[in-house]
Amino acid sequence: MSRFASSFASATGISSVFALAALIGACAGAPTQAERPTDVPSATPPAPVAPPPGSASSSASATTSANAPDGKAPDATGPTSCPAEMVLVSGDYCTKVEHKCKKEWFAKANKKKVCEEFEEKSTCVGDKVKKRYCIDKYEWPNIKGERPEVMNRFHQAQVKCAASGKRMCHESEWTFACEGPDAKPFPYGYKRDPLICNGDQKWDNPNMDLVEKRDPKELGRLWHGMRSGTQPQCVSDFGVFDLPGNTDEVSSAETTSKMQFEGLRVRYDSVHTGGPWYKGVRNQCRPKVYTHAEEFYYYFLSFRCCAEPDGKATDPRTQWQQRDGWRMEKVEQLAQFTVAAMKDKLELKKSSKCECKDKDILCKTMCGTLLGPNAKDTSPSEPRAAGP
Repeated sequence: MSRFASSFASATGISSVFALAALIGACAGAPTQAERPTDVPSATPPAPVAPPPGSASSSASATTSANAPDGKAPDATGPTSCPAEMVLVSGDYCTKVEHKCKKEWFAKANKKKVCEEFEEKSTCVGDKVKKRYCIDKYEWPNIKGERPEVMNRFHQAQVKCAASGKRMCHESEWTFACEGPDAKPFPYGYKRDPLICNGDQKWDNPNMDLVEKRDPKELGRLWHGMRSGTQPQCVSDFGVFDLPGNTDEVSSAETTSKMQFEGLRVRYDSVHTGGPWYKGVRNQCRPKVYTHAEEFYYYFLSFRCCAEPDGKATDPRTQWQQRDGWRMEKVEQLAQFTVAAMKDKLELKKSSKCECKDKDILCKTMCGTLLGPNAKDTSPSEPRAAGP
């Protein structure tokens, strides 16, 4: 089995556990649906890079703002203290939530049940953990009206977050931001609606050879996303937008995770969450995918960043990297570009001068310009895949 081969998690009404049948399916052969992508090895091998001047973690402090996100009331336990483009999430997170499904159907291509409607009740059957952190209001580049950026490997996304003084979101942070304080299965409630958060798009058979080569025309053809903030109802009670559906997102695994199934433990730092725009996939807050290596990238996979609140310094390394004593230079080598180099690109992007040669894939990855001009944003009125 290739280290990239995988199958996405099955989600029923009770918590998030990835299905053994799906994992076996990943080993069996070529994928046939969106949540079963084929092997996508890197088009360019890792190359050593010079470390940036100074410590990468020293640039991690974020500026703060006392404004509450989207008119929502500040947290009663303390001041709202996040950068203006981020949202404060604070409260009690439940480690395991039970939802009872009222209506569901079986997605044959992904071998999973899709719940259309849950009972309007969320029961915490795990532990409650206090959390307080900042999270990007939108997916990277975290700008309303921009397209969520796709095709980044985990460590590339991590360096981009570090260049903006942030870090990758922990998997539970992403979940809590999506579920809200009431632990709802969808950010907008208990009944699935693919028109609120872009979903149920038809499968369009990606040409994986072209995806691997980052062919702009093919990536443009495959794009069925919507621009950040253009789905006004796809927002959580914390004020975070576009979490499930649209593009899938990557977060980081947690050292406290006890995720285990039939003797298989979480072995990658990369955790996928939210689900993409296709029909018959997760598109909920809690289900996760734990079977993709950090080298994985895909045409519907994006990310957003998190940071510490209240002016505290943010360490850009993941929990696992801190546990294992990684230096940020190691992350930069895996990403193939440094935090300092990415900061330079971000400055160029501000003035629309982040330009690259036609075949410079790494430059285009840093600038977020891999999609071809034929890419077309999905319209809310666009026909969706019919039937279960």
